[in-house]
Amino acid sequence: MYSMTGFGRGEYSENGLDIWVELKSVNNRFLDLSLKTPHLLSPFEEKIRETLRTHLSRGHVEAFVGFLDKREKGKQFYVDHAAASAYFNAYTELKERFPALSDDLTLSGLLRAPDVLTQEEEKTPDEAFEKGVEKALLLAVENLKAMRKREGERLKEDILVRLKCIEELRTEISARAPLVSENYQKKLLDRMNEYLEGKADESRILTEAALFADKCNIDEELTRLESHIAQFYKICTEELVGRKLDFLVQEFNRECNTICSKSNDVLLTKSALAMKNEIEKIREQIQNLE
Repeated sequence: MYSMTGFGRGEYSENGLDIWVELKSVNNRFLDLSLKTPHLLSPFEEKIRETLRTHLSRGHVEAFVGFLDKREKGKQFYVDHAAASAYFNAYTELKERFPALSDDLTLSGLLRAPDVLTQEEEKTPDEAFEKGVEKALLLAVENLKAMRKREGERLKEDILVRLKCIEELRTEISARAPLVSENYQKKLLDRMNEYLEGKADESRILTEAALFADKCNIDEELTRLESHIAQFYKICTEELVGRKLDFLVQEFNRECNTICSKSNDVLLTKSALAMKNEIEKIREQIQNLE
């Protein structure tokens, strides 16, 4: 069982090239990826997304990739001839206008003019970058999943404690349910005898009690709850459970709501409301599961 909340970092360092990947994930119904990479590494973005989709199924995941390239590389320079010509033409024009001024234009001076000589930046990453990003990313994913696994196990412990409580409340309700119609029949008979001075028609009262018992019968709801609880325990043995449990807890709520609506007994209603409270707490925890 995995939580959707976690953090993972992976690093690669070899031959003067340092690359690091950081992953942070929070809750989301689907897998939502957000990447922040330097411009040089943008060709790897789709591959990074594919890797994350392979290992993760839900959550909003933010991925940050950074690098430091300390390798010795040959310098390449670019001469902007248009800029150099513009500077020279401006110099010639000024020389004609102010002939009295001394001539100090040199080739080295022209090269030092802004934008005439620039160093070309690396435009495409080499194989070392691809290898480094892949290794750092896989390590970050591994660390992220390890943290999500630890958090998921803690959530599982809490959920199972609450499920046990629901199971106990269901047993209480099951034991109390048959007494509801019996108590109603007794109260009805006592009230009719009180009003009719002991001349109440018991067959009519039994018919009325039978109708009441049928209206308040919750055997089907209790049976379905028992089945849902068994399925819940089974699903909890799997790894990716978020969507399954989210659907199942809706069924829990539906049965519990029906029990509350049919209930005509204070103690039974109290137990059903306590169950509804535990179901809601489980539902909140399930929102954190992958």
